[in-house]
Amino acid sequence: MAVADIDNPLALFKSLNAIFTDLIGPASVREGMSERLLDEAFESFEHYVKSALDGIDAVVACRGGCASCCTIRVAATAPEVLLIKHYLIKLEKARGAEFVGDLVARIEQAHDATNGVGELDRMEVGEVCPFIENGLCVIYSRRPLACRGHASFSEHACVDALSGEEVDVPISEPHMTARSLIQNALQSALRDAGLGWGIYELNHALIIALKDENCERAWMGGEDIFAPARIADVSQEEMAETFDAIKAAVA
Repeated sequence: MAVADIDNPLALFKSLNAIFTDLIGPASVREGMSERLLDEAFESFEHYVKSALDGIDAVVACRGGCASCCTIRVAATAPEVLLIKHYLIKLEKARGAEFVGDLVARIEQAHDATNGVGELDRMEVGEVCPFIENGLCVIYSRRPLACRGHASFSEHACVDALSGEEVDVPISEPHMTARSLIQNALQSALRDAGLGWGIYELNHALIIALKDENCERAWMGGEDIFAPARIADVSQEEMAETFDAIKAAVA
């Protein structure tokens, strides 16, 4: 786990980038790589947020049963998509093929309803995340950094915003910062390893993953298998330049 000073984002990015690079390793030892990368990413996220919130006189309002924000677009890296695919396979064994079949149908329905819809318009569409069941996330332990990084200090404000009211939702900055730093450090390491390192719309990418049994092998071989689901809010060229500049800077 990265232990760089949370008040030094540059040092933290470099530390995480180095850890992720080591975890990726050479092509011959990449079996189970997604799990290793995300164990590190999620542990570092929790450590950063806990440290950053220490002493802050505010309590995160997010709780089980509140899915107010679960209509937003979820962006994910390839390892996150693959981790969820693996988890769905485990769920099929634990809860049955019918349960997972319903989940997959909901993923496809959500994709059909939101494909091509921009981030700001997504909440107006009101399509709830297909993984929400009775207000709870059925993949909570495997949820992407994008979900982990979206936290609020006011449930009421979230509900009002979802209903269309113009309110300022008190979002947790430490959560957002941790998500950005860790996700970008992971992307940078994947890029350096010659792997698909984009950010992808989760539902679309999962459909690709679930329809192709060999998608993980292809991705680990350097193919950007999830390219059709890539989110292009910022070009990969611009992101690559930013990553290179950060790694060249003095912490």
